[in-house]
Parts: sequence; structure tokens; C-alpha cells
Amino acid sequence: MSAPATPLTVAIGQIASGADQQANVRAIRRAATQARAAGAQLLVLPEYAAFATKALDSRVVESAEPLDGPFVSALAGVAVEFALTVVAGMNESVPGEARVYNTLVVVDASGSVVDVYRKVHLYDAFGHRESDWILPGPVEAPRLLTVAGVRVGMQTCYDLRFPEITRSLAAAGAQLVVVPAQWIPGPGKVMHWRTLSTARAIENTVYLAAAGQAAPLGCGNSALIDPSGVTIARRGPKPGVLSGPVDASVIARVRERNPSLELRRYDVVERVSR
Repeated sequence: MSAPATPLTVAIGQIASGADQQANVRAIRRAATQARAAGAQLLVLPEYAAFATKALDSRVVESAEPLDGPFVSALAGVAVEFALTVVAGMNESVPGEARVYNTLVVVDASGSVVDVYRKVHLYDAFGHRESDWILPGPVEAPRLLTVAGVRVGMQTCYDLRFPEITRSLAAAGAQLVVVPAQWIPGPGKVMHWRTLSTARAIENTVYLAAAGQAAPLGCGNSALIDPSGVTIARRGPKPGVLSGPVDASVIARVRERNPSLELRRYDVVERVSR
């Protein structure tokens, strides 16, 4: 694995999004200001950064936008102004559909949309029914983007409970996996979030950036975790920004000692039916 000359600095913006989209953009801009001050090249924001409610309802559909709509335009302006690649969650409208996509959009420092990921595993658990309002994204071959020489894969919130999606990204060459989430509060939920995030990093020997919505709509506890499972930085439940390095040479050292990806004997395949 060839390592970039200098590590990538990734920032995680733990914001408290709500139903006021202009206020959400202002929160994103504040997070970008702090990310730039920390020397970050990549800013990861939570799931539903564009629009968030305590429980999904018709508003998530009514407020949805296309990828060339006002939210992504505002995100592009932030990315250009602060020279950042920005990952953020949005509710993406789908022409002719009564439901929308739960989408991660990536805008680079030129203001261009360079990638999208539409959430595959919907949160139909713990008494919630995300699929009432959200369309599942298509199961596709793993797709990575490169930021400052680091190969980055994406997944969203509930995806974290399905280890095969992270494994497929790692097998495709991901060095960093970003996980924007609105991890719903409840008994044991912070423990689940921390345990699963750490496990996905350890078993795949990758860095993992877990970007949670702040309280009250999310558990917070955003974290940057290294390939051996060490937490580089973490926040509690309140809004804020954390940052740290993603160093490919560290991944190489960890994988030399623990070559679990090389020793695996199973591939990940798409499930044909439910």
C-alpha cells in the first residue's frame, strides 16, 4: 500500500440538525470554519444533515431536494470557501415516487458533486419504520473516492449493523470508512454505536469516522477510530467538531501484524431475496 506523503486530516462535524434548513446550513458553515482551522481536508457531517426530525413523517418527503437543489448548492459554496471535501446526509427527491432517498452527497473543494451513496439498509427496527418514507438505495459494487491520496468508502447509520457492507468497502481498497448517522437515542444505543464502530474498524483494519447527530435527535458520540480500534478523538452528546489524522502507513503496520483481510476465506455477495 502506497502511503501519501502526509496524513489526511479528517474532521467530523457533530451538528444538531432540525427542520429549519437554513439554520442547518449555518451549523454546517460553523463546522467547516472549525475544520479548516484544524487543517482538515475532509469534513464528515451526519445523516439527515440537511433536514432532521425526531420521527420521520411527510415532512421528510415534502422538504426533499434533487442533487442540484438549494442544499447541495449551499454545501458546494461551503466546500469552495473553506477548501474542503464535504460529506453530508440529505433527503433526496425522486421524481415520480412518493418516497425519497436517504443520500450521502460528497462535494469537493471545487464545488463539484463527486459521489453519492444512497442508504441500503433502512432503519426498520427499534419501533421505527424508515421504509415508510425512504426508498432503499441500490446494492452496487463498492465505489471509493480519493481525498488527499486516501481511499474513502461510505455507509450510513443502520448500515453499521451489517458488517458485510464495511467488509466489501475494505476489500475494494478503502482505507477510511465514513459513517454519517442519526443514531436514535434509547437504552443501550450509545454502547451499540461505540461497539459497532470500533468492531468495524478492527475487523477491517481501516480508519472509521463515525459522524453522529448531536442530542437531542441523535446520540452524538462521534468518533475517529484507527485500524487497531484505538479512539483518536471522540465527542459526547453536544454539538462540536473533532479531528485527527488518517495515516496510510499506520494501516500498513496494523495489517502487517494482523493480516485478517488477506487471510479471510469468504467473499461478500448480494442477498438475492429477503
